[in-house]
Amino acid sequence: MAGALGRLGPLWAGSRRRQPGSDIFRQQELKSTFARQAKMPPCDFSPAKYESYPYEHLLKIRKQNVSPSLVTYYKKPLLLHQGHMQWLFDYEGRRYLDLFAGIVTVSVGHCHPKVTAAAQKQLDRLWHTTNIYMHPSIQEYAEKLTALLPDPLKVVYLTNSGSEANDLAMFMARLYTRNFDLICFRGGYHGASPYALGLTSIGSYKHGVANGFGCQTTMLPDVFRGPWGGSHCRDSPVQTIRKCSCSQGSCEANDWYIEQFKDTLDTCVPKKIAGFIAEPIQGVNGAVQYPKGFLKKAFQLVHERGGVCIADEVQTGFGRTGSHFWGFQTHDIVPDIVTMAKGIGNGFPMAAVVTKPEIANSLAQNLHFNTFGGNPVACVAGSAVLDVIAEAGLQKNSEEVGTYMLLEFAKLRDNFEIIGDVRGKGLMIGIEMVKNKTFRIKPPMCITKQDADFAVEVFHAAVMRHLERTAAKD
Repeated sequence: MAGALGRLGPLWAGSRRRQPGSDIFRQQELKSTFARQAKMPPCDFSPAKYESYPYEHLLKIRKQNVSPSLVTYYKKPLLLHQGHMQWLFDYEGRRYLDLFAGIVTVSVGHCHPKVTAAAQKQLDRLWHTTNIYMHPSIQEYAEKLTALLPDPLKVVYLTNSGSEANDLAMFMARLYTRNFDLICFRGGYHGASPYALGLTSIGSYKHGVANGFGCQTTMLPDVFRGPWGGSHCRDSPVQTIRKCSCSQGSCEANDWYIEQFKDTLDTCVPKKIAGFIAEPIQGVNGAVQYPKGFLKKAFQLVHERGGVCIADEVQTGFGRTGSHFWGFQTHDIVPDIVTMAKGIGNGFPMAAVVTKPEIANSLAQNLHFNTFGGNPVACVAGSAVLDVIAEAGLQKNSEEVGTYMLLEFAKLRDNFEIIGDVRGKGLMIGIEMVKNKTFRIKPPMCITKQDADFAVEVFHAAVMRHLERTAAKD
């Protein structure tokens, strides 16, 4: 039994140009081309025997002893046992193609041998000292990481998670500017800690207690769902089906969304602000992209108000967008602060804030301490991840396989009216159904074109089955 594993939920029927039964008729036309049994690509790795508790017993423990806030996907939750590169294996030995990478965290592949070996070697030597002492790996890693960032982004503070990193970036922005208010996009996700939750603008993460003091949301410049934008507006191999009057080098949607951003600055915050934070491509909200040129103009406006600009690279960093190593580079900008996590450690809990010396110095006025941030094991794992990305050409692979997958999914969008939009860049892909649901496809960056073909075939088969069930009900 085989499957493709991603952030998948129910497919919902809907219409953007619907004629009665039109999808069913098109389904018949496409049957000879698409409808075939998806064949999982081969894998020469054999998982170890599962030896833990039986599935039902683990499920009972989960319900009784694990916080109910930790939800699971699927009616029957997956019990995963082992991983190898782009593959995952469950407790019964079933193999899955991982299209979600532990929420965009497994960058170079599950249990990559080079990263695993580096961590194991360090575990035998030194686990932890805290940063009040020096150990070689933190300096070595800081030098290697900052070499990949443009001047003046050369000072690193290491943490354990993206939420921690964004907490610290907020704090630095306020300390450095001596201002308080921060602006973020609606639909943005920057963490669920009590501090960072103010920057997260997704209702399902909000709780009925005070949070977000000094955090102001602004309109999301979404060229698919928003009021402006169309077929020339975003930096993606696939544009929206909605037409627009924009031309090469000129985006009218960008101008309209910038006016909304100016309105936020003029009406919702003081004359001086602490800063603005944005993901280069929104992650949790479904790989939403902004009009070309928007962030560059927005950064300029923020600087005019005395604020700093923060790029949240937690999902877009480390070559995932393909064309560049960092997502902000696709917008032709240099932020004042960059936050990063997830793929930085290929699953090892680590994160970082990188900034300018003068902003970093504002934090040195008093003590600020992180017990585990920058520990020896994290630093050698992060260093090995950078080596693998370079040696295996994973940034280039993200561009080539990601573009191929985007174009293949776009063919399905063009033939099924329930698929509203396909978007993204590199291996950061969103597929939006006409009603409510977005599929987030962000696999390990070692995925192949053969894997991509399998993923598209599985997705196509799921759409076909959904349409057949819908037709049977009608």
